[in-house]
Amino acid sequence: MDEKLRAILRQWLQKGDNDLKTAEYGLQSSEPITDTICFHCQQAVEKYLKMYLVSKNEEPFKSHNISLLVTKCAEYDADFIGLQRFDFLTSYAVSLRYPDDFYMPELDEAQEALKAAQDVRSFIVSKLGALDGC
Repeated sequence: MDEKLRAILRQWLQKGDNDLKTAEYGLQSSEPITDTICFHCQQAVEKYLKMYLVSKNEEPFKSHNISLLVTKCAEYDADFIGLQRFDFLTSYAVSLRYPDDFYMPELDEAQEALKAAQDVRSFIVSKLGALDGC
């Protein structure tokens, strides 16, 4: 992998990690804001999946759909199909952001979303190998 691509991947990883940290910090709060935590978990997973696609010289496309992104990643590595179980995160991308279809996730749901995001991060980083300390 050339250094320019490695630098771009580190940036994707940092952006995903920032969303993940925001979710982690939110869960540590005395009053967790679960919709925001779930949103940031979805955003982290979206960025990690797009990072993998960028590593394959794919142009990241605009989609919040985890299943669609996983399917695209699976074109390069069939192991990604196992990540379809995290498609539940897709609903947190937009619907939780507005009061139209008001929904506030329970704390255990936010914890599940965080675990999913952490699992996806570990999976994809292991697929990409070391990114120079990231």
